[in-house]
Amino acid sequence: MTGRLAILACGGTLPVRLAEVYPAAMQITLDGIPNLLSGSAQSFQLEKFGAIFDAMRQAGVTRMVFAGDLTRPPLNPADFDATMMRIAPGLMQAVGRGDDALLRFVIGVFEAEGFDVVGAHELLPDLTAPAGLHLGPQPTQGEETDIARGFEILEGIAPLDLGQGCAVAGGLCLGFETIQGTDANLRYIGTTPEALKRGQRGVYVKAPKRGQDLRIDMPAIGIRTIEGVANAGLAGLVVAQGLVAVLEPEAVKAAVEQSGIFLISRPV
Repeated sequence: MTGRLAILACGGTLPVRLAEVYPAAMQITLDGIPNLLSGSAQSFQLEKFGAIFDAMRQAGVTRMVFAGDLTRPPLNPADFDATMMRIAPGLMQAVGRGDDALLRFVIGVFEAEGFDVVGAHELLPDLTAPAGLHLGPQPTQGEETDIARGFEILEGIAPLDLGQGCAVAGGLCLGFETIQGTDANLRYIGTTPEALKRGQRGVYVKAPKRGQDLRIDMPAIGIRTIEGVANAGLAGLVVAQGLVAVLEPEAVKAAVEQSGIFLISRPV
């Protein structure tokens, strides 16, 4: 029999959606990390991992899911509990190796405490972009070439653990995601002079890094992504089918129709 689920909630709408589908789940938030949950959520200091584990066990939790946008809050070593002091050396080493190493370490910590970590896409089967998704206009031949180039670039930078999206116009990379995230990248791309695009509007391509553990930090798009692509002057957005979450899908569809761009899923 499957045990109780815990939702460790950060920013965005995904934790709210999970809480709606799994109302019996324990809801956990972290002090200083914005979230949209209300009601029964229990908040903890990030410095006190032991308290989180104890509360989960007392609530009968056996599996948990990370959900939402997690920023890296400052940690105060003076507030560390015994559990946090034990894992802190490994945590600091993982921080220095990049986001993927850090997130894998965090998953490992929860698993070592006896909790099964599941992905949001495993709990919400309709979360990710389905095969054959195509909203908006048909890409031109030039845009198809840029789409292929975008996936090629993401494959190339995957070992560097940098980001999950990039823009291409006329075969040239206009920018790729780093720690600032998708929205900041799109704002930067919007400043590109038209003369540099070789006569193409350009496309944005989003996919997980090769080998990325999708149980945490799965690539996601939402209304702001659609608006950002349109405001940057790009022709459309292409995502890896089954590997990128689509938040608020009906609102995303409406935003695509209003903006005039295309939204397409492709296999990788």
